[in-house]
Amino acid sequence: MAALFLSTTINKVDKKGRVSVPASFRAALNEQGFNGVVLFRSIHHPAVEGWGLARMETLTNGIEQYNPFSDQRDDFAMSILADSVQLPCDPEGRIVIPDKLLAHAKIDDAAAFVGRGKSFQIWEPKTFEALQEKARQRAAQGRQDLKLPGSNGGASE
Repeated sequence: MAALFLSTTINKVDKKGRVSVPASFRAALNEQGFNGVVLFRSIHHPAVEGWGLARMETLTNGIEQYNPFSDQRDDFAMSILADSVQLPCDPEGRIVIPDKLLAHAKIDDAAAFVGRGKSFQIWEPKTFEALQEKARQRAAQGRQDLKLPGSNGGASE
């Protein structure tokens, strides 16, 4: 079973854009065979997507399923693949987040690493906190729709 990215950790970003990747996230990334991360701008939120190399390969395979000359394939390739950076962790477990990604997420001196199961996101902490509260409200309203694979009932089992 693959390691998961869980929890939320807020770490300081130094003037050079370096930030420590949480130890549990580094362990999950290492299980995927690369001591680092692939980052790209979220196409849905003011956040940075963080993926392991193996998951990024799976996404690439999905994009490759489109007609090679279709607008949809071009849009995903240009929005995700061309925007992605593969960043190794330094010996202290830090990465240098490129300015373009920091600007997209409006991250200045702190970054929230937000676990999302098979991937994670990096957010400006206050922006994430506000979105998380709205998401919790929507999740509470739709909780009966959450199903566990292989179960006959909902998430409360």
